[in-house]
Amino acid sequence: MEMTLEQQQQQYHEEQGLMDMMVREMLTKKSRLHDQINSDHHTRAMQDRYMGVSSSLWELYDHKGLREEELSTISGPNEFVEFYNRLKQIEEYHQKYPHGMCVPMSVEFEELLKARDNPSEEAQNLVEFTDEEGYGRYLDLHDCYLKYINLKSSEKFDYITYLATFDQLFNIPKERKNAEYKRYLQVLLENLQGYTDRVKPLLDQNELFGKIQTEFEKKWEHGTFPGWPEETSSALTHAGAHTHENVQRKPARTGEQREEEEEQVSDSKNEDEENEIIYNPKNLPLGWDGKPIPYWLYKLHGLNINYRCEICGNCTYQGPRAFQRHFAEWRHAHGMRCLGIPNTAHFASITQIEDAVSLWAKLKQQKPSERWQPDTEEEYEDSSGNVVNKKTYKDLRCQGLL
Repeated sequence: MEMTLEQQQQQYHEEQGLMDMMVREMLTKKSRLHDQINSDHHTRAMQDRYMGVSSSLWELYDHKGLREEELSTISGPNEFVEFYNRLKQIEEYHQKYPHGMCVPMSVEFEELLKARDNPSEEAQNLVEFTDEEGYGRYLDLHDCYLKYINLKSSEKFDYITYLATFDQLFNIPKERKNAEYKRYLQVLLENLQGYTDRVKPLLDQNELFGKIQTEFEKKWEHGTFPGWPEETSSALTHAGAHTHENVQRKPARTGEQREEEEEQVSDSKNEDEENEIIYNPKNLPLGWDGKPIPYWLYKLHGLNINYRCEICGNCTYQGPRAFQRHFAEWRHAHGMRCLGIPNTAHFASITQIEDAVSLWAKLKQQKPSERWQPDTEEEYEDSSGNVVNKKTYKDLRCQGLL
């Protein structure tokens, strides 16, 4: 069982880590609306987690009896008895769960940073949008439009006209505002709230509705209120204007014009990316495009491992490929010449001076025995076809036996 003080300390560390992560996330430059939306959702998730941890921490402080009781137990006259009791509990826990591992919270936050720097395809499309919404650039009110034109008392007009008038509820006569119309308003409100929550997850909609309610009551008392949806639409004015323009231009655009527009958007993104300062906190090597290579590629090539060579003057080589290649380069060859040792294949993968000197001494001792001995290794053939070495052949010839 975890102790109260340990729980409080752990939750303080978690709060600090979450705060640091949120600050880093908000300071990271976003060149696209797509990136901004994803970043806001990451921040929202960390914010919710932070509030949960704070609530749990508040509950621990609210139970003052538990904290005071634990402090008195560990600081009283029987503190050693309490120490060994807790030690026994820890041993029993690990005996019961021998493979249980506690992952440090810092490791979890490091993994979150890695995931942010190298997002997967799923992480890049974090929020679900329809094709018409263009990942938060436009509104998609087709469902609301179909529900509106199917109202018995509604006017029949096209989708573009609906986009220009859907928030002007005060222009609709009172006799049309029946129970069916109320259900349509609920669908419209849920649609707009859902869109706002996806595009601006950090916006406090409860606070926004509280301000609208206050303004409504004031205008209602003075008889100057034209209709509350006109007020709420201010949060969606920008997206609504672009939506209206996009829907108007969409049928008239040819395939070439759509391609040109997409190219312009991509060119503007490329310009923003070229002008922005490269974010490289891990000091990764730069690729052919002048940007840091992906972290998975960095680890795949072993560039996170450094090799030191004492023969090269304690020079450091990044990755196994560069390390193996340096044995044939001038720096290592020069170091071997300074030691008076030939840079042969015998000394491959040796980086310490002491190891190289001891191996060279051993090779020098083995070399005399490995040299070619003509007296014993050179072969001769007599008149009978017998093969003997040089020394035996000379002896037989001197004795006249050949």
